[in-house]
Amino acid sequence: MFESTSHDGVRRPGTREMTVMLAGLMALNAFAIDAMIPALPAIGRSLNVAEENHRQLVVIAYFIGFALTQLIWGPLADRFGRKPVLAAGITLYGMFGLLCAFAGSFELLIAGRVAMGASAAVTRVLVIAMVRDLFEGEAMARVMSLVFMVFMLVPVLAPNIGQAILLVASWRAIFLVLAVYALIMLVWTSWRLPETLHPAYRRSLAWRAMAGAIAETMRERQSRGYTIALTLTFAGLVAYISSIQQIIFDAFHEGGYIGVVFAAIAAPMALASWLNSRVVGRYGLRRVGHTSAAAFTLVTLVHAAIALLGYETLLSFVILQSLTMCCFAFTSSNLGTLAMEHMAPIAGTAASVQGVTSTLGAAILGFGIGQAFDGTPTPFLVGVAVCAVAAFTMIVLTEPKKLFARLRVVPGDPEDPPGIPEDLG
Repeated sequence: MFESTSHDGVRRPGTREMTVMLAGLMALNAFAIDAMIPALPAIGRSLNVAEENHRQLVVIAYFIGFALTQLIWGPLADRFGRKPVLAAGITLYGMFGLLCAFAGSFELLIAGRVAMGASAAVTRVLVIAMVRDLFEGEAMARVMSLVFMVFMLVPVLAPNIGQAILLVASWRAIFLVLAVYALIMLVWTSWRLPETLHPAYRRSLAWRAMAGAIAETMRERQSRGYTIALTLTFAGLVAYISSIQQIIFDAFHEGGYIGVVFAAIAAPMALASWLNSRVVGRYGLRRVGHTSAAAFTLVTLVHAAIALLGYETLLSFVILQSLTMCCFAFTSSNLGTLAMEHMAPIAGTAASVQGVTSTLGAAILGFGIGQAFDGTPTPFLVGVAVCAVAAFTMIVLTEPKKLFARLRVVPGDPEDPPGIPEDLG
């Protein structure tokens, strides 16, 4: 594996290791969310949660915490660098994981989940910022797709890992495993990850400078429009994660297949992310992103119509939800890249602002959809379809003259971007 030297004189790992490392950081979140899903009934029984819909708070609380602190991590990373801020966030994640493992009440568990999500937000902000530090245009989209490809394999594994842990231990052991995983990522990144923030881009923590960067992120049309579209798209994912356990257990009465269903839906997402990394350089961010958003809208509308007509079965749910998540994988990677396209000088703060907006907005919308559960998958499917229509409408309003257009390829080969000599393939 080839290595290169970064601007701070540190030997940078090759692209494959860097990609897997960044994906591993993102996967801290996926494990913290998806590994919990098989454990929700056990958590409810153990902590005396009478209302089944309230168990969704274990998932939603994490998303709320995840949204609250992104505006803190980003400016800190723009001032002090990516590496020390990342280490602080991972350390806190592991500590709050231990708190959740030993929580004696549902209220304390929810508080721990909020704090855990707040700590893990550092990975969302800094992974995107670090990719933006190193890449541009289609090259950035390609690397982000590869990161998401590894990241999206986690939902295939996490529920099954959670279920396997429950066979030999209580739900509390899941949190202990998460704390160990955080320790592994802390050691790996401390040893191998270089500082990716160029000294010229370090920013002051003075309120005026921070407010200026936040305002620029919100004011810039492309950043604002694609962030809103991404928020609406992610709402469908939050609704899915918070509702899937009840849909499989209560609507279809097939709780034993929860791991298989997760794998069948999540595996195509990983494949879609890999395909996106291959096609985006050829067809462009806008063409691929806009087309996938249109397909996301069409598939969710068809699925909602089938449910409203009373023809929904577990098989049709898995097939159409797999197609939905494939479209989501294409859409989210490219819309997120388009939102960051003009944000290089303020990448950390911009990633924070966009992350707060998309995560908190998606958590609120997704929770609302999840709370509408009535024993059938219909409210979920209708809610996701409405979000998809709204997201595509936002894309059209943001760049009506560039709909499905190619994005100009930046100088240099996107297969081998400057500063990263190893081929991404």
